[in-house]
Amino acid sequence: MAAMANRYDVVVVGSGFGGSISALRLAQAGKSVAVLERGRRYNPGQFPRDVTRTNELLWRHASREKAQGLYDLRFLSGIGTATASGVGGGSLIYANIHVRPDPVVFEDPRWPKSYTRTSLEPYYDKVASELKLTPVPESISLRKRDVLRSAAQRMGREVFDPPEAVAWTESPGPGRKPCQLCAECEFGCQFGSKQTMDQTYLARAEALGATVWPRMQVSHVEPAPGGGYRVHFKDLVSGQKRFVEGARVVLSAGTLGTVEILLRSRDKTRTLPRLSARLGHGYSGNGDFLASVFNSREDLEPWVGPDVSTVMRFFDAAPSFTMAAPTFNKPVMEVLAGMGQPNIIPLLQGLGAPLWPLLGPALDLAFSKGLLSKPARNAADPARMTNLFGIGRDNANGRMVMKGGRLDIEWDYAGENKALVDRMEKAMRELASQYGGTYAPLVTWQLFKKPLTVHSLGGAHLAESPERGVVSTEGEVFQYPGLYVADGSVIPSSIGFHPVMTISAVSERIAEAAARSF
Repeated sequence: MAAMANRYDVVVVGSGFGGSISALRLAQAGKSVAVLERGRRYNPGQFPRDVTRTNELLWRHASREKAQGLYDLRFLSGIGTATASGVGGGSLIYANIHVRPDPVVFEDPRWPKSYTRTSLEPYYDKVASELKLTPVPESISLRKRDVLRSAAQRMGREVFDPPEAVAWTESPGPGRKPCQLCAECEFGCQFGSKQTMDQTYLARAEALGATVWPRMQVSHVEPAPGGGYRVHFKDLVSGQKRFVEGARVVLSAGTLGTVEILLRSRDKTRTLPRLSARLGHGYSGNGDFLASVFNSREDLEPWVGPDVSTVMRFFDAAPSFTMAAPTFNKPVMEVLAGMGQPNIIPLLQGLGAPLWPLLGPALDLAFSKGLLSKPARNAADPARMTNLFGIGRDNANGRMVMKGGRLDIEWDYAGENKALVDRMEKAMRELASQYGGTYAPLVTWQLFKKPLTVHSLGGAHLAESPERGVVSTEGEVFQYPGLYVADGSVIPSSIGFHPVMTISAVSERIAEAAARSF
């Protein structure tokens, strides 16, 4: 690969959904594009499977700054977060689910008036076409899907099989295979069956001349002397600090990454001092709530199929949510079954709070010592268990701040979203009884009363004015023409459905505006 140029028409920070979409659309507009990605490039077959090698598994965790693995797990003041690090971003480890949310989601007053389900429809269509989205075919027999559907029917609940970014029956390209039904979607697909961003949008952008620079971590942005912006980054291989300039810059480092870059640029380096006072406000975990069902009356064959095939709806009343029953490959289900469902005495619930920040180092230690790689003796039957995953309309009231040079999120989640959690737990208990099994929330919720989310949203909201958000309805940062944001950070409310389809559609709309701006 040739050396990085000093200046491009467009510099994109991050290669997940927003970044890859921006790269392709701006390359199609004939612009020179550089994409900076903090993680490494993974080809099918290269994803980590040995959990004892934590430097390959975890990203820059508290115990080891040099670790540059696939998963970025953080236990922040108000919430735990899981994000990805690698070329393709979150698409490498998501469950492939693309849902167009109900129109009511956009009726939240925090959404600008020009954003509605109808106005986003053409952009949803673009994403669906680019990723060849289709539900799991009915011809594929999945016991876990059948059991969930019949339980939902007895509960009087609607279910649907969402479109997924997966090649089900035919190879999607050279060196890639159709879905092997191995339930490893969230560990990185070793077969290339997922239509991840590096294999789709980004590959097409590269074919048009865009360049992707892995293992480059961006710290801050400043206006460039000759116009446009200077993006400062560290080369994680050489340790060198460098910069590159773009006539346009698109921040797509994910909700946590983008807001951190902007906060640092406003408050530490003071290179973007006029950023809105709303920066960091309105963080949402999209109501993510995890639990499990053990001892189901029938064998669910949990390790056959994609991680998720079917979604249940609870949008008939507020606070509304959807629910899935994700399962994983056999080794992981065996470990989860071995961990059991600890019965935390009610008096102890929530008392673990002081230990919460230590979970990162504790998890690293447990993985590296092999404590989480083998099933425990006397484990429950893994074939009769499933995870439950609620995704809801939380109040999106988290606050993202910098503390000691690191991003933190402050939020009394349990207090402010009690009605949502109560309604989710009631539904999950009812579903568990339909399975003939036992229900328990994630042990970390029982101990700490803090959720773990894989769907971080907000902090750099779309808005009609800087008093209400950070970027315009076209994704352009207020006060800084030519600087754009396109990722989950611009989403101004929780969604209550898997959010990636909406993040992608909004990014398509922003990319269109950025291309028009030249």
